[in-house]
Amino acid sequence: MTGTFAALLLAHVLADFVFQTRWMVLNKRRFPVLLLHGAVVLALMQAALGRADAWELLALALLHMAIDVAKARMAVAGLGAFLADQGAHLAALAALVVLRPDLWAGGAWAGFVWLPGLMALLAGAILATRAGGFAVGLLMAPWAGDDLPKGLTNGGKLIGLLERGLIFLLVMVDQPAGIGFLIAAKSVLRFETTSKDQRAGEYVIIGTLASFGWALVAAYATQALIAALPPIGIPAAIP
Repeated sequence: MTGTFAALLLAHVLADFVFQTRWMVLNKRRFPVLLLHGAVVLALMQAALGRADAWELLALALLHMAIDVAKARMAVAGLGAFLADQGAHLAALAALVVLRPDLWAGGAWAGFVWLPGLMALLAGAILATRAGGFAVGLLMAPWAGDDLPKGLTNGGKLIGLLERGLIFLLVMVDQPAGIGFLIAAKSVLRFETTSKDQRAGEYVIIGTLASFGWALVAAYATQALIAALPPIGIPAAIP
């Protein structure tokens, strides 16, 4: 069951946060674009499980499209809508896992017992970094138009991506204490800007706490999923 979940989770995060372009997001109300996204979802699920004979995967891809249509029709933006959308997708995925826990066992990759753990690790990394960027961006959107100090183009997004990636890595290697040093380093680097402008200071604090919190939740959830799977085996290959 956990192997099936890890494979479908990876397919989902790849479809929504790696292979889905901004153009696809903005044009998803158009049926050809929605159909393209659904085809990507289906293809990735089939590839992750190593099988194309399960009709349930087509049903899940159609349900994925239906959830996206419902979100587009509601025309509700913001972090709440993002979390509700992703929650609905994960609920549908989990329901399929309960109904067909043997999907992984019947696939072409079933013999690679270490693969689900690697899939879970990759899915968690994408959720922590890429998905976290969208979530934090939506949270901070109400203040995006404020007269805040200007930095490098997309500099804040890159900083957030890197910090969430580092937090994820530190948790995965069982060194969460290093996160404290990361917080201290960011505080020192941002001190001059935030000390002169209260709005900028509050903006940085909210964004930082949200970014760190998202990365921690994603990292520990990934760690829990990996613990329920066979060992990845990477450490054994290192002398």
